[in-house]
Parts: sequence; structure tokens; C-alpha cells
Amino acid sequence: MENEGTLRLKLLTNSVVVFLCSFSSAFAIVENDSKQVVKTVSYEHVLNWSLGLIMVLLIFFACVWFMRKMGALPINSKQSMRVIGGVSLGMREKLIVVQVGEKQLVLGVTPGRIDKLLLLEGNEQIFKAQSGTEGEGDFSSKLKQLMTGPANE
Repeated sequence: MENEGTLRLKLLTNSVVVFLCSFSSAFAIVENDSKQVVKTVSYEHVLNWSLGLIMVLLIFFACVWFMRKMGALPINSKQSMRVIGGVSLGMREKLIVVQVGEKQLVLGVTPGRIDKLLLLEGNEQIFKAQSGTEGEGDFSSKLKQLMTGPANE
């Protein structure tokens, strides 16, 4: 299964190839029917081929650079670690939830250090991966669960 970035790259590559083919055929020289024995390759031919190759490579690398800037090309396809959320506790202190594989870590971040405050596994996880779409029903069920908890009885 191909991701969206790969599909965008293929579409862009195909578009560039079609453009270059139509561009070069528009300037094709019509040869006359007179028979010529042998044409030798001159420095002009080599210069034209070299400039054409350099132009194609520049277009290719410009497209790759642009796609990386736009986020179409993933730098790391399998992200085993990602930041789920965070809360600022002051001017320089933060509380961050990080997903590492199947575990979640609650980290305290200050300018001088990072402390692991809590390790969440299995049913203890705060944010679980959802297979369906996110909706209002999920939020309302969590809110009801918090409202009917033992602290409010």
C-alpha cells in the first residue's frame, strides 16, 4: 500500500516527463530526404546533451526539495516515537505526553533536564489509536466517564 506522499511524487514525476517530452517534440527538426553517409558527433551535440541533462537534473532536485518542504515526502516512514500532546506549566516548564511504540510516557521538561514522571501501558493510556474517525461521541463518552467517576459521588 502506497502512502499519499509516494503517490504525489509519482504524479509529479509523470507530469514532468510528459511536459519534457511534449516540449522537446515541439522543437524537433524535420530532416530532408537526402541521403547522408555518416554524421559525426561534434562538440555542439555533446554541449546540447550536457546542458539538457543538467537542466533535467536541476528540475528533478528542485521538485524533490519542494516536496520535502511541503511535507509530501516523509523523512522517516515509520515513526516509532511521536509527541501526542503537551501543556505549559510556566514560563519554561512543560508537561508532555510521548508515544513510544505501544507505551506512553508523561515527561516533565525544563531547560535543564527531562524527567520521566509516569509510564502508561495497556488500558492506562491516555490517548489510544483509533481505527475509525474521530467524532463528538468519543469526547462525550470520556466526559461522562469523568463526571460519573468516584471523585464526584
